[in-house]
Amino acid sequence: MSRPIEIGVVGGGASAVCLLDALAQADSVPGSVTIFEPSEELWRGRPFQSDVDVIRVNAPPEEMSVRFGDTAHFERWLVARDLMTGSDADELDSLSGIRFVPRARFGEYLEQSAHAALLRLLERGWRLDLIRERVDSAVPAGNGVTLTTSAGTHVAVDSAVLCVGGGRPADTYSLAGAPGYLPDPYPVSRNLAAIDSDSDVDVIGSGLTGVDVVVALAACGHRGRIRLLSRSGILPCVRQRTAHYTLRQFTPERFRATASRAETITLAELIGIMREELIGAGEDLSSILAEITALERESPGERLRRNIAEIDSSSLALRILQRAVPDTGPDVWPLLPEWEKDDLLRLHYRTMMSLCCPMPPCSATTLLALIDSGQLEVVSGISSIEALASGGFAVAAADGRHRADVVVNGVNVPTHKISAEAEPLVTSLVAAGVAERHPRGGTRVERATSQLMAGGLANPRLYALGDLAAGSLFFTFGIPSLVDRAYDIVSALLNNASTGSPRADAALQTV
Repeated sequence: MSRPIEIGVVGGGASAVCLLDALAQADSVPGSVTIFEPSEELWRGRPFQSDVDVIRVNAPPEEMSVRFGDTAHFERWLVARDLMTGSDADELDSLSGIRFVPRARFGEYLEQSAHAALLRLLERGWRLDLIRERVDSAVPAGNGVTLTTSAGTHVAVDSAVLCVGGGRPADTYSLAGAPGYLPDPYPVSRNLAAIDSDSDVDVIGSGLTGVDVVVALAACGHRGRIRLLSRSGILPCVRQRTAHYTLRQFTPERFRATASRAETITLAELIGIMREELIGAGEDLSSILAEITALERESPGERLRRNIAEIDSSSLALRILQRAVPDTGPDVWPLLPEWEKDDLLRLHYRTMMSLCCPMPPCSATTLLALIDSGQLEVVSGISSIEALASGGFAVAAADGRHRADVVVNGVNVPTHKISAEAEPLVTSLVAAGVAERHPRGGTRVERATSQLMAGGLANPRLYALGDLAAGSLFFTFGIPSLVDRAYDIVSALLNNASTGSPRADAALQTV
């Protein structure tokens, strides 16, 4: 017989929305949920605030649903919204036929999904509380956890789910406070508005955030020079037209079975399985290897031009890889030897993100037009950026030095880092003996349940969803991954409630 459960949700962004939706869909005895979120970005998180429409998500609607087992949930929401507000045909990418919605539109979907989940929970008898304060401490108390906020509020819960995000972009070159330095581009409608149209703008980071900044500057008619700066100079590849494909060899089920037998797998074996997958689809691993080689061989403009020309390619190889990494990567990652995980992150992470997190074709065509006109340059080998006493910035790169009037911090927030806002919370958990920092960042979590681990034991009272799990898990930030992990967490929470959670009591006594 299930008992009511009191759940604390620390954080109110996209991961919390996925968790609340999974809880609202589950069959359970009504309990209580207390949500803690101090920022003004409730439900939307940092990337999905109200903003200009040219800033788009980089995935099709079927990959953006917050509903577990229902990839059409977001699409149905879009259809209903179109009927109420008029068609948004301009969101349809003319090259790929994919609808890439504005980030702000997806934020609207997150808000309404959260409200719908909360309403469903209320209707079923759940008690809900929202506390607009940051949680700075979580410590075991009896058979539960006491959460303490920065304002001194204490809340006792049975279990807590840590949905804290990655915070703000890192100030890699210590430019905070320098005139002309913008530490965060979002929302671009506000943060980029003060940039003079004729100024030379350098954007730190050549990933999806950096692409957003360039596209936004172009949309507002910026006339000055724009440079994308990074150590690698690698841009995201361009998303191809959707081709529906079902994985047959490289499947989550296959690797879960491997885990159940307490077996491991090497990178060489993994490549062999991917080769089998590709051969079964009439493809070859050589096309993916050629794309990887092109990262160093081609200039950014050449690669963009080729990627755009291949949007309608009949080859499925890249699409299969882009399906396999987010869908199966979390199940593969725990099976690899630790040294191979370290090598993959150190040597190949940027390549994997470029191939598996592609930009919309509409963004790619904007970048290519700017490169062809000479207004945009992608600069690699950045070694230093210094604020000048006379104003502006001096940038040292592999091909020499140049000066910029404005520098925008467009780096992607590192998923493996613990944000400054979450640091006190993690420190308290480690001090209490209920969590361990992972050497690769974040905290140690159990793969199957996302429960925090300490001393080799999983704690059924504490869970990490999203960035805090990035050291132990892989690809923790995409919506499909958040949805899967949220479903696993809710299943574990409700299972503990129905069994009386003897494992939880034992774990808490042990630590």
